[in-house]
Amino acid sequence: MSWRLLTALAGTAVLLLVPLGSERLAVRIGSKKFTESVILGEIATLLAIDAGVDAQHAREMGGTRVLFEALAAGEIEAYPEYTGTITAEIFAGQELEGDSAVRAALAERGIAMSGRLGFNNGYGLGMLPAKAENLGVATISDLLRHPELRLGFSNEFLDRGDGWPALAAAYGLAQRDVRGMDHDVAYRQLTAGTIDVMEVYTTDADIEAFGLVVLEDDREHFSRYDAVLLMADDLQVRLPALHQALGRLEGTLDETSMMALNARARLERVPEPQVAAGFLRDTLQVAALPHEETRMGRLWRRTREHLALVRLSFLLAVLVGLPLGVLAAKVPRIGGALLGLVGIVQTIPSLALLVLLIGPAAALGLPSVGAGSAAAIGALFLYSLLPIVRNTAEGLRSVRPELLESARALGLPAAIRLWRIELPLASRTILAGLKTAVIQNIGFATLGALIGAGGYGQPILTGIRLDDTGLILEGALPAAGLALLAQAAFAMIDLIYVPKGLRL
Repeated sequence: MSWRLLTALAGTAVLLLVPLGSERLAVRIGSKKFTESVILGEIATLLAIDAGVDAQHAREMGGTRVLFEALAAGEIEAYPEYTGTITAEIFAGQELEGDSAVRAALAERGIAMSGRLGFNNGYGLGMLPAKAENLGVATISDLLRHPELRLGFSNEFLDRGDGWPALAAAYGLAQRDVRGMDHDVAYRQLTAGTIDVMEVYTTDADIEAFGLVVLEDDREHFSRYDAVLLMADDLQVRLPALHQALGRLEGTLDETSMMALNARARLERVPEPQVAAGFLRDTLQVAALPHEETRMGRLWRRTREHLALVRLSFLLAVLVGLPLGVLAAKVPRIGGALLGLVGIVQTIPSLALLVLLIGPAAALGLPSVGAGSAAAIGALFLYSLLPIVRNTAEGLRSVRPELLESARALGLPAAIRLWRIELPLASRTILAGLKTAVIQNIGFATLGALIGAGGYGQPILTGIRLDDTGLILEGALPAAGLALLAQAAFAMIDLIYVPKGLRL
């Protein structure tokens, strides 16, 4: 009976719309997806809290463009950045000279820049010492003699204005085996011998830990990357306590102290909030108390975040996908094009789709990054359409023609035939599509952490960054468990709501 399918879908919708609870905080301070940025974000957040500002650290939100656009859109109030990145990446091609030109360009986007924090974290190329010595490589120019070397760079470095393309042009480098990978993964690939050269940040603790040789930038391609804070330009008026608190960081860090902080987090496995609190206590005499979560507390919070992504995107996919599936089955001329269109979406790399949707979401005034990210929900919605549309169309097409002829002979209108005969007969195929969509959605939702949307992907990303298998499993196992629960739930729905004759 069709009422069974309706009841199942209504029950699912009710479950999806039940509030999971959320925290509305006045201030969000962002950070990029590498250890130093996370530490600086924690320091800024703890300073804000000490100044009486209700603040949250939106950690590991992604790369430069994601954080900058989030700040410009008002979704975060501040984040740590580097002067070289501002001039060579954010404003690539504008040839900004001096702080006044940089501040003017930032002001056009509603952004202000703090004074320098005190250290330069530039780019460099690193090699294992044995490899560099055997080949006689000490400078970047020496790489000209070795086009066979395998290079592994972060995906951001491959595309940025001061990254690999500009570096290769400046030195005339001819290497062809150039691979994109996560920056932290590149260290492991280098030590494993999979790659020969990687880009490093000059305050990376891993440089000393792995004993890497940093090649001399003998043509001075890389500019200075002095650490600063970018913040909303109205912060001084709107949140003066926060603006004053962040100003206390100026000139407090040098390269040695920053590398030591990175080493505590990366090598000694001290949680970043504790590293930040120790720095504030020792340097600024701020008795900051980092918020410590239990493992169960983290799991519950990440579960709520993950479900928030899955439930809305899946519900939207159901509400849109089912009618589109009916349309594809009933109008063959449209059906082929429709199935082709939703199929094309599946071929777009998930990370690319996430980034592509950030701009439209921000333009519509929706949260594009961070918790409740419309970009993440939109990407998950689009990825969920194909199994729902395809299975609905195939299920309706599989209904035996003689049954439809009998219904027509009885004078049943098309809408009644669809509701009372076709949908019930196609219910098992439709539910199989819904099950595929929700399980797929749960897995893809881990990628939302790449733009700060949280969920089970957050501990996975942190675990990769810190080479911590326990953290990776803290996200991977619950995600797998949630997918199994969804599969079991749909098995129960199949038993309860699919007509018995279709299950024989």
